[in-house]
Amino acid sequence: MFSKIRSLTRRQFIKKSSIFAVGATMAVKAPFVHAQNRPKLRVLGTHVTLQEELRIQAQKDLDIDLIFEPGGSAEVLQKATSDPSSFDLYEQWSDSMNVLWRANAIQPIDTDRLKYWGEVNNLTKTGEVIPGAKIGAGDAPHKLLYVQSDGTIGPNKTDQISFLPYVHNTDSFGYNTNSIERGIPYETESWAWLFDEQYKGKVALVNAPTIGMFDAALAAQAKGLMTFKDIGNMTRAEVDQLFNIMIELKQNGHFSGLWNSVPESVDYFTSGRAVIGSMFSPAVSSLNGQDVPIVYAAPKEGYRAWHGVMCLSSKTEGHVKDAAYKYMNWWLSGWPGAFIARQGYYISNPERSRPLLSEDEWKYWYEGKETEATLRNIEGQIAVRPGGMRNGGSYENRFSNVAVWNTVMDTYEYSLPHWHEFILS
Repeated sequence: MFSKIRSLTRRQFIKKSSIFAVGATMAVKAPFVHAQNRPKLRVLGTHVTLQEELRIQAQKDLDIDLIFEPGGSAEVLQKATSDPSSFDLYEQWSDSMNVLWRANAIQPIDTDRLKYWGEVNNLTKTGEVIPGAKIGAGDAPHKLLYVQSDGTIGPNKTDQISFLPYVHNTDSFGYNTNSIERGIPYETESWAWLFDEQYKGKVALVNAPTIGMFDAALAAQAKGLMTFKDIGNMTRAEVDQLFNIMIELKQNGHFSGLWNSVPESVDYFTSGRAVIGSMFSPAVSSLNGQDVPIVYAAPKEGYRAWHGVMCLSSKTEGHVKDAAYKYMNWWLSGWPGAFIARQGYYISNPERSRPLLSEDEWKYWYEGKETEATLRNIEGQIAVRPGGMRNGGSYENRFSNVAVWNTVMDTYEYSLPHWHEFILS
């Protein structure tokens, strides 16, 4: 009897020991297994959103590995359309959507998997940030948002979207008030200033055909040199006429140069090479922090606007796709929106970021009100001094005054040789 009990106990012991051993082995291997199974997400895009601080914070918050692959706008678009397997998520601008969709480079995004979809404002959902707002010509993002029943993308609401709406802004030109008298927003500030003879030799343009060409078109029209039937979709004859004007100005020494990056645009103004020119918001903050008095104009004709898009590769699936949705949700969770606000950019659900901004930051960046405190950019440098007020006013006011959105026109391919001719002229 004792032998039987002893034998049973031994068998039980062996069984329990085996289970323990397996469990112990698994426990030892758990971190390794976890590391091996940690999702790896490849994000292709531009330097505007593929910033190291964002990557580090997202990895920390989401427990995923992020590989950022930033590049120039044309470069990343070409890579995405030619090889969707080379990325999992794509971050660029709404003017790239038609190209991406027609190339089958991206797949629909299910809104029921987007945690904060209900908070996204109407700028991208209907085109009007507030009722009655001016929508603007060209590729307004709401025209490209929803996946339609026939498989195209368009404005009619469905449960699937072509991109996650997130970062966006209104752009114009900057000017140095040491050289140019400060204008009145929406009244005297005008795109025509870019082509004004009194600034000859001190005008800078951005070296990007889908951006610089619209800055020039807005200037030519405001100056009364030509008109467009639809500035968001120029005809070939209009493209020809515009570039004739631009090339003549360049050959007469009107432009001081074309810049390729935000730091280069800053150098143009700190060196005195330019007193007016195309500019992006972070450059304005950087220059003001260096006591270079740059005003970011609120043109009476309206802004040139852009909207960031986050797209899901047509090849992304499984646990990587799950990680992609986690990352998309993270972008609208509050912290990223507060981070980019300090660069002068907006997020599609700003109220979630509001608690993470100081009262003065919110007043300045979103409400267009005077700040009583010194505001700093993401690098800790002074961006706005006490008493500063964002030119153009509030978020709603700025996006109620859009003249044209960054757009890939029907004549885009036709315009490219003209742009290269302009550069070389």
